[in-house]
Amino acid sequence: MNTRYKDLIEQTFDFPQEEFHTKNDNLFFHNIDMMALVKQYGSPLKFTYLPKISENIHKAKNWFHKAIEKHQYKGTYNYSYCTKSSHFKYVLEEALKNDIHIETSSAFDIDIVKNLKKEGKLSNDAFVLCNGFKRDQYITNIANLIDSGHKNCVPIIDNYEELSLLLKETKSNFKVGIRIASEEEPKFEFYTSRLGIGYKNIVSFYQREIAKNPQVELKMLHFFINTGIKDNAYYWNELLKCLNVYTALKKVCPTLDSLNIGGGFPIKNSLAFEYDYEYMVDEIINQINLTCKEAGVDVPNIFTEFGSFTVGEAGGAVYEILYQKKQNDREKWNMINSSFITTLPDAWAINKRFIMLPLNKWNHKYERVLLGGLTCDSDDYYNSEQHVNGIYLPAYEKENPLYIGFFNTGAYQETIGGFGGLQHCLIPHPKHVLISKDINGNITTKLFKEQQKSEALLAILGYEK
Repeated sequence: MNTRYKDLIEQTFDFPQEEFHTKNDNLFFHNIDMMALVKQYGSPLKFTYLPKISENIHKAKNWFHKAIEKHQYKGTYNYSYCTKSSHFKYVLEEALKNDIHIETSSAFDIDIVKNLKKEGKLSNDAFVLCNGFKRDQYITNIANLIDSGHKNCVPIIDNYEELSLLLKETKSNFKVGIRIASEEEPKFEFYTSRLGIGYKNIVSFYQREIAKNPQVELKMLHFFINTGIKDNAYYWNELLKCLNVYTALKKVCPTLDSLNIGGGFPIKNSLAFEYDYEYMVDEIINQINLTCKEAGVDVPNIFTEFGSFTVGEAGGAVYEILYQKKQNDREKWNMINSSFITTLPDAWAINKRFIMLPLNKWNHKYERVLLGGLTCDSDDYYNSEQHVNGIYLPAYEKENPLYIGFFNTGAYQETIGGFGGLQHCLIPHPKHVLISKDINGNITTKLFKEQQKSEALLAILGYEK
């Protein structure tokens, strides 16, 4: 009978995988010895493997370019990164190495854009697609960017008032897009997205507010659904409805030349994850091509806004199992040296699951456990994996500490968790390390932030002047 943890994984999954393998009882992630990283920096630890950002951008570009060539598609493909997934400078700098564009969602995003332009990281030709509900400072900042001469700043109109607000702020000519208020899946609590303008109202809105205004040029139709790009009837039905709007709008608006199909590519959340990215891209291009040909209009240039897909698989978190509590005759609680609520808030708030693997002791016997965080909140726990209703880890030994890693956590966790700010129960934010690779393939690491100190938290709370 095979009772080692390594046997469990190899019997359950196709393992090793592209980014994971083991050597001498330890886990390697993209050929990085995770235990060596722990020995150098300690735990708890957050890390970002920067090369994965560029790798995923290149993959998406290749899928779209291949499909465009196959279907003799006459439009171009443009990759955009939505900054809300992770605003950190090291993320933007890595992503922008790959000739991409930016999607923003708030006023301060525009300040980031200005900073990147000032440092020469973002070109004047790059598209800045301004999404989200816009008021006051966001409107002002967009107008300032347009007035500075950034011709490819494209505010995406979310509601009927935004265009008039922009017109009050700038006398410059500018381009706009319109966001479609897509219908949500039947299981949602609401029927139509709160973002955008309804399908049936877009053409009339254009004719009423834009068509006869020489200051404004409609360039883009924006389509996005909350559940992302999936091979199911719901997605294809919503895409077809979007394409019908595009063709109807194109017939009355000759300046319209772009379709933003949003983001929503999934990322790997389990060792059993399967998703045919290449097929999905191919079929999306095919459907757009066929619909436009049937309607007798030119195909649009394609934009995507990939956030989680860009940065999610670059991030990870490492914890030590401090202690095991046996609360009854069945439940074993492995207590980590941090908090899930503060460091992986998506796991707590929306029950999101990540790839979780031990970093060491792969040749040890395994046991079923629950994982508990340090806060005194009963919801600070992690109790199941994406592929199975339970967690299995190498057996706990007090004298031989177990370390575990959560992988593909790079999107949203830091900003939702409040990086550098107050944390639940004042559990400090972990140390954060950046991992790079030089032109020869050698791995280098750099400390980005030390673990929070009590002085920083107390100052926020007003205890120190």
